[in-house]
Amino acid sequence: MTQTENTAVSFTGAVKTYGAVRAVDGVDLDIGRGETVALLGRNGAGKSTTIGLLLGLYEPDAGAVELFGAAPEHAVRAGRVGAMLQDARPVPRVTVAELVGFVASRYPAPMPVARALDLAGIADLAGRRVDRLSGGQVQRVRFAVALCGDPALLVLDEPTAALDVEARHAFWASMRAYARRGHTVLFSTHYLEEADAYADRIVVIDRGRIVADGTGEELRRAAGGSLVCVDLAGREPKTLGLLPGVRSVEVYGDRARLRTDDSDATVIALAGLGAIRNLEVSRASLDDAFLAITAKDDAVEGGGTRTRTTTQRPLPPHTPETV
Repeated sequence: MTQTENTAVSFTGAVKTYGAVRAVDGVDLDIGRGETVALLGRNGAGKSTTIGLLLGLYEPDAGAVELFGAAPEHAVRAGRVGAMLQDARPVPRVTVAELVGFVASRYPAPMPVARALDLAGIADLAGRRVDRLSGGQVQRVRFAVALCGDPALLVLDEPTAALDVEARHAFWASMRAYARRGHTVLFSTHYLEEADAYADRIVVIDRGRIVADGTGEELRRAAGGSLVCVDLAGREPKTLGLLPGVRSVEVYGDRARLRTDDSDATVIALAGLGAIRNLEVSRASLDDAFLAITAKDDAVEGGGTRTRTTTQRPLPPHTPETV
């Protein structure tokens, strides 16, 4: 199988603008068939517009977007794509089974309705009216609707936003079961632990551009795999930024947080500068990595400034790849 045949999603220099705003700004991205990829970004970073381009809801102003080697609308019409979007509203006066059955009938080779309901964890709601369900139940109905065509590509925009903890775990168990059958899954989420736990790859988008692409562990390492926190005790932040392994220094009042590739070397060198007060060493979380990747060097709101001394190598650029 060639690279093109093995690619489910391909963005090539894709651009989408709204007036002076470049919501998507030259995105290059390949997702291989069978991959599960998480799309992360702050509010307004360009995630929803990227998903809209992928689904053919918008046309790119420049560049190209392809699904399975063709324009998105061809893949959608062929029933190869299922989507669960944030802004979908319940259909009034129809039952869950009726709604899922109707959508399934639009696909050339749908899965049985009972199977879709079971995968979404709502078999017991089959006879209930959709417009009388709770927010979490409606979210699972949307999942069943996305699944019912048995699509090769499943696109999920904030799929667990309205779910409680138990329902979230059940949702991801269903999603993983679906992905194991060789389907491609792209999901966006604000729950970084979900991206870390359930995605083969994490793509971070910021200001319309892809700024990082890799596994959760690769992103943590790229942003500095460990954190060393210590009282400044009169030390200059620039001095701390020159210690071995240190990528950046963030200062909050009299407290410094060093992001480092080698916490042992950093602490040993720190000890050579004099007394160490209130030392803390921890492994960077994906939240830490995300904040480091998307951080702005500006004032912290509400008292005090944050000094960020950058001494690191730049974060690895996004490198499109297929599996």
